[in-house]
Amino acid sequence: MTVSQRRSLLFWLIGFFVFMLLVWLLRSILLPFLAGLAVAYFLDPVADRMQRWGMSRIWATSLLTIAFALMVVAGAALLLPLAINQLSDLIDSLPALLELARSRAQSLLDYMDRIFDPGTSDQIRDSLTSSLGGIGAWIASLMAGVLSSGLAMLNILSLVFLTPVVAFFMLRDWDGFVAKLDSWIPRNQLDTVRDLARQIDVTLAAWVRGVALVCVLLGAFYAIALTLLGLKVGLFIGLFAGALSFVPFVGAVGGFVLAVGMAALEFDSVWRIVAVGGVFLLGQALEGNWLTPMLVGEKVDLHPVAVIFALLAGGALFGFVGLLLAVPMAAVIGVLARYAIDQYLSSPLYRGGDPAPPV
Repeated sequence: MTVSQRRSLLFWLIGFFVFMLLVWLLRSILLPFLAGLAVAYFLDPVADRMQRWGMSRIWATSLLTIAFALMVVAGAALLLPLAINQLSDLIDSLPALLELARSRAQSLLDYMDRIFDPGTSDQIRDSLTSSLGGIGAWIASLMAGVLSSGLAMLNILSLVFLTPVVAFFMLRDWDGFVAKLDSWIPRNQLDTVRDLARQIDVTLAAWVRGVALVCVLLGAFYAIALTLLGLKVGLFIGLFAGALSFVPFVGAVGGFVLAVGMAALEFDSVWRIVAVGGVFLLGQALEGNWLTPMLVGEKVDLHPVAVIFALLAGGALFGFVGLLLAVPMAAVIGVLARYAIDQYLSSPLYRGGDPAPPV
């Protein structure tokens, strides 16, 4: 590696670590800015097309921001009240549900008393009793923490009121920002950095767009199917499972556990409990064999294991902001890693001093 290459590598590494340090220091206030940046990123192609039709940038930005905000408000107005009502009913009915679970566990213990010796039955009884008590205490503390968290409420308010403002200004000045960043790239690396940025843009846009559609379709399917089966909190669980489906298998597994657990408490009929579980099995079959191949596609080279690792690492390091940055960072690292491997495979270090074969 030449002196110039070492300097370039050192420059980009320092820039990366400075960026990560700033994200870590400012993680508590970044949420509305990242959300606004994401909205501007996905609306910029539409704004560019409206400009080609003869509309000014400010008018295109205003119309797109208003339309996006109205769509979000309309969706929230239609779905959130129902989901919140179901969640409220679930919280109100938790004592009764826990008592029902305790009663059914007692019936199971009575059955075990008839088939096991007294010592084994007592051990099973103590384990079930302590587990149910611990679950109840954990749910109560969790709900109390969520409802009393001023910081969470502040983050929600900032997300609601600041995101449209940030999105408007970012979308209005997007082309200027891109041009300014382009002017800062070292001139001897301009073509390489532009090509890498294009690959990152294609990978990230295709993945997020495809996965967002998959989450929406799965959430709608789960919510409708569970509601038709008569599950009281079916809409809430369906939306919850759909929202978590951007993490491979997490949405389906979490929704399956919640839905089957609630069905076991609500329903006396075994076939309805099985049908609730079958909804998530069918959803995973549709997602793996049809939705993801069609909407995400093979050109998005982000392996599910890499996505899971990125999300867990981002959440552990930076909290919720880290979850938002995880996939973009995985896309960036993936493109840079493939570029580094290509450079290595065509270098004398790999080929033992032989020149790279002609293409």
